[in-house]
Amino acid sequence: MSRRLYPGIHIAEGVALDLQTWSRAAHELVAPCGVLAGYSAAELHGASCAPEGAPAEVLLLDGYRRRAGPMLVVHRDTVGAQEITCIDGLRLTTAERTAADLARWAPTLTEAVVAVDALCHACGLDPAVIIRAVPPGARGAARLPRVVALADPLAESPMESRIRLAILLAGLPAPVSQHPVEVAGRRFLLDLAYPEVQLGIEYNGAEHLRPDRALRDLEREQLLVRAGWRILRFRAVTALHHPRTIATRVRAALLHDQRALGHG
Repeated sequence: MSRRLYPGIHIAEGVALDLQTWSRAAHELVAPCGVLAGYSAAELHGASCAPEGAPAEVLLLDGYRRRAGPMLVVHRDTVGAQEITCIDGLRLTTAERTAADLARWAPTLTEAVVAVDALCHACGLDPAVIIRAVPPGARGAARLPRVVALADPLAESPMESRIRLAILLAGLPAPVSQHPVEVAGRRFLLDLAYPEVQLGIEYNGAEHLRPDRALRDLEREQLLVRAGWRILRFRAVTALHHPRTIATRVRAALLHDQRALGHG
């Protein structure tokens, strides 16, 4: 038994329908007259940053026409041969071009920065290079300087990026990413931190719920607290749907020391 994904493209029943699967099917649909782009290209570059349930994305080369449809976003834009690469036999936009495209195409400023963070971290890019990958006047190009100014290649996950952006877009001071702290002869990295007031901010992902990980986290936090640190933890649902809650809690914590807000 097989399942139809796109016209003439089928997969076996039981294969997970994730973005990788949709993207590979989309590549079969448009090759050789199109390449994977946007979130599909980011996924292949090892920079998973797409919203849940995101469709495959393709960029059609000159002279080729195909309509978008369910689980398929079609882009039409100029792309040079030097902006196309190949991974696992699939043609897709380079990491630089993918970052530039998502900086323009992502539905919100936050999601644009999340995508650029992920690609810069996964592929070792400097955010500044993405501006050079987009011609002046291209659709969405006006947003690029703002995206680059907010980007941080040190961010290790999309949720970490969203937490940082909830803080920055609320007008709060920029925290330090991946801040090292040595306590009792041990070295820890805090996702985000305000070292001057010993405030740490962490993303509490699903892996932290495993009993062994939860025990290590508890021991780690006890050591940090004894050393004078306060730790705020946020889950994915808060980062995705309640960013104001993050800003409110961080602001309240920072108000314990007015110097962190520039008032002393």
